[in-house]
Order: sequence, then C-alpha cells, then structure tokens
Amino acid sequence: MTDQELQRLVEQVSLTAFHRPFRHQARFNPRLKTTGGRYFIGDHHLDFNPKYAATLSPADFVGIVKHELCHYHLHLSGQPYQHRSPAFKTLLAQVGGSRYVPATAASSRQPQHPARYQYRCQKCGQVYWRQRRINLQRFVCGRCQGQLRLQASA
Repeated sequence: MTDQELQRLVEQVSLTAFHRPFRHQARFNPRLKTTGGRYFIGDHHLDFNPKYAATLSPADFVGIVKHELCHYHLHLSGQPYQHRSPAFKTLLAQVGGSRYVPATAASSRQPQHPARYQYRCQKCGQVYWRQRRINLQRFVCGRCQGQLRLQASA
C-alpha cells in the first residue's frame, strides 16, 4: 500500500464511519516500531506503521485507522481525545475501532535469549527458569523459602 492509497483509505473510513471529512495528511512512518499509528496534535496529521498494514488483515488495519481517527475528530471538535477519556472510549466503541493493535506473528515470537538454567525447589518442587546462573547460597524459593537446586542447563 502506498501513501496515496493510505490517504484515500483514511478519507473513506472517515466519511463512512464518522460522517466527517478527513482534511489533513495520512502517511506511513517506518520509524514506528511498536505502535500501529500516531496522531499529531500540532498539525493534525496521522502516521501509520507500514509493518501492520502489510501483515494484518484489512479489517484489522481499518480498526487501527478508526482508532487514530477517533483522536483526530475528538481533538478537532474540542472534546477530550486521550485514551482514558470516556468520550474517546464511547466513540471508539461506536465506530468499531480497535483499542489495541492485534498481535502479529512477529510480535509473538520466542524471546531472543531463552532461559537456559532450570532451578527446582527441594521442598515444594517449584520450578524457576533463568537466563543467568544464580548464587544458590543467597537465593531461596519465593513460595516456601526452601533450598534451590540446579536441574538443567542448556
């Protein structure tokens, strides 16, 4: 999707869901890493994460667009536009926007540094996974204060 196609999509969603025109700029910002979009109060433009436009379904991406348009239309009408405001929450529910960005396959990956050390309590059997070795003279089980023992290391 190009910036022009994004602009047309945002204008269309604004007219159909909010019954108000979108008169500012919408564009992709590849520097966004963890958020789906951002509304700028100063010049009223919208930035969207191109990664989510490419990986999410069109309906999920339209949910992100509706979320940012809620900020946009509430701010321009002089109402509270923050996430915590009741006006934002009710408008978001009315138009069917998404409150959070849906998880993608890339965001639900395994951590880059998986736990390598497994410790087990000798008293209650609680298992602890750690990336680094711990001093068994200092640390005890958090549940029963029992002695820990190294079970496995990868």
